[in-house]
Amino acid sequence: MCHSPCLFEICNRECLFGTRKSPTKRCHWSGIFFVKKKEGISYLDSKKLAEKVANLSLEKKAIDVQILTLHPLTTMTDYFVICSGSTNTQVKAISDHIFDTLKKDKIRPLHIEGQSNQEWILLDYIGVLVHVFQPARREFYSLERLWGDAEIIEVKDE
Repeated sequence: MCHSPCLFEICNRECLFGTRKSPTKRCHWSGIFFVKKKEGISYLDSKKLAEKVANLSLEKKAIDVQILTLHPLTTMTDYFVICSGSTNTQVKAISDHIFDTLKKDKIRPLHIEGQSNQEWILLDYIGVLVHVFQPARREFYSLERLWGDAEIIEVKDE
């Protein structure tokens, strides 16, 4: 389903997701994020976005950062980025840092959940779902076990 008005059109049948207020558009079929810049349009695929999000979470000292590759298993999303913060404040700081940094690149989430209780914050970038947990919530929901067939990439601070 396309949300009008769209800025670009692809394949005569599919529009890039978003409105004119959001200069970042995503092709539903290819997992590519188009970023409108002064010098033209560049793109950031879902994998690069997942890697960028993982590194941004490490900048705020996130714990146990993992990327789950889901595109072979589901059409819901391409990647999960899962990380933990030890306190509510750190969980919020990690999610805010990801949101603010990507916003500067004109990449905005479709939806954000969990900001009120700050135990599990979800940022939905369509091709990449970012889960920022407190350790107890992460252990309870155990997304890594739920998606056990997914390839898991451990991301370490360099």
